[in-house]
Amino acid sequence: MSDRKAIEEFNGIYLDLSKQPGKVKFAEAGLAWKPTGGTGGEGNFALDGQQFFQCQWSRGARGHEVKILLRDSGLIQLDGFEAEEFDRVQKIFKLFYGLSLEHKDHALKGWNWGKGEFGKAELAFNVQNRPAFEIPYSEVSNTNLAGKNEVAVEFAVPAGGNETGTNGHLGGARSKGRKSGAGKDQLVEMRFYIPGTATKKENDEDGEDKSADGSEGEEQHNAANLFYETLMDKAEIGEVAGDTFATFLEVLHLTPRGRFGIDMYEASFRLRGKTYDYKIPYDNIKKFMLLPKPDDLHTLITIGLDPPLRQGQTRYPFLVMQFKREEEVTIELNMTKELLEGKYKGKLNARYEQPQHSVVAQVFRGLSGKKIVTPSKDFVSHHQQSGVKCSIKANEGHLYCLEKSFMFIAKPATYISFENISVIVMSRVGGAVSASRTFDITVTMKNGAGETLFSNINREEQKPLEDFFKAKGLRTKNEMLDDSSALIAAALKDADMASSDEEVVAARADRGSADEDEESVDEDFKTDSDSDVAEEYDSAHESSGSGSDAEMVDGDAGGDSDPPEQVERPKKKAKTSK
Repeated sequence: MSDRKAIEEFNGIYLDLSKQPGKVKFAEAGLAWKPTGGTGGEGNFALDGQQFFQCQWSRGARGHEVKILLRDSGLIQLDGFEAEEFDRVQKIFKLFYGLSLEHKDHALKGWNWGKGEFGKAELAFNVQNRPAFEIPYSEVSNTNLAGKNEVAVEFAVPAGGNETGTNGHLGGARSKGRKSGAGKDQLVEMRFYIPGTATKKENDEDGEDKSADGSEGEEQHNAANLFYETLMDKAEIGEVAGDTFATFLEVLHLTPRGRFGIDMYEASFRLRGKTYDYKIPYDNIKKFMLLPKPDDLHTLITIGLDPPLRQGQTRYPFLVMQFKREEEVTIELNMTKELLEGKYKGKLNARYEQPQHSVVAQVFRGLSGKKIVTPSKDFVSHHQQSGVKCSIKANEGHLYCLEKSFMFIAKPATYISFENISVIVMSRVGGAVSASRTFDITVTMKNGAGETLFSNINREEQKPLEDFFKAKGLRTKNEMLDDSSALIAAALKDADMASSDEEVVAARADRGSADEDEESVDEDFKTDSDSDVAEEYDSAHESSGSGSDAEMVDGDAGGDSDPPEQVERPKKKAKTSK
């Protein structure tokens, strides 16, 4: 470098998360990177040298890496240098930019415990004072308290594989064009377990972290909470969106369940809960539905998201909010008159005094530009409602018939577009009692995409649903007709069997005691019993009776002797007083 070239070039260098290598050029004015095979300037990147704040040399994924920290808290990573090129790169930064290239060795022990340190542009996880890995703040899309001592950090997911993240102006690969997007496999979440307490640090006037040790009124904070709050501040989650245009407090959400405050910004909205916070760009909203609940008390706002909202391992493709229908709110938008009459003219009002669900829907529509979908006018249930009560497996909810789709609320929220439906089969529920009161609907999707069963629908809703299916030109099959024929045949058969049984019973009743005469004779019964005691109706009864009894019979007969078969049962001897 004695002759000090005006430009230094390196080939095979990867910029941040770029999929392809490129050529990087260093000059006194700054640096420029161009992808290999790039045409028309697509994917090119340039940076002013005055933005350089600090530079580091370390091992990287594809060789050795030069990390450049910028004055605006951003950073640039150039990966793919050879180990022998360290001296050359060090001289470039010294001569061109007046910076010393710091050599940093990474921790290679493989430990999963260490110390988290918040730098100007990234979070470093250090093991024995050596960085094990670093997380640029620009790659953090959200963070939540997953437990008392646990913090979840979510990373930006590429939109369509073309870029990473949601805040393109913050730096990183997301602002380098399509060739710099992430690969097919990408880390999307990391969790830190942070026990104990910690002392909050404050920034001095130069932007450096200073400890609160020794200051008056020093307080100890839960370490996990302090980590969470610091990361929220460093990564500018929620704050980067700008001023809040509108805020709605403690809105009940059925999915994900809980109460969240809603802060609405120019390009995104934020859900603030006790445990989780979410920042969602309006571009992620694919569907916006306003659905009246059949109880005549509440109204549901359902927002379809793509990519879905993530909470740990759970994904929520739909947000479901519930509002009391008669609850009114008064709100004034925090928006300048120029902005209101310019960009949002005809879309938003400066002041609202309406039911809360109506205000939220109008503000969402004005800021996001999404169309509000309501239930179809072609369907009215038997009870004059827009939804039909039914179940998916063991989960009860309501099925709404929209203009171009079905929507089941609340859990699991299920959306079915008419254009993807192959056939709708209406069938009965097993069991004679329930079959007369409820029926099922099975929606089969095209191209073998599966089917969805809506069960336990009131029998009274059959005709309104059939009329709606016919109006929308949906192919249907009614298996209940076959079931009805089978039930009728079974009923007739049961009636014939019942009539035959009644005839037999009647015939037996007409015969009186004839059946008793035809009873089979008990072979064990003996007519000439050798019993010592004679029965009253036996022919030997008189001889076995007492003498007083015989005399009483003769006295009553008046001396006339009657035939033995006409002798009545002797009466008991009357008591006489002496």
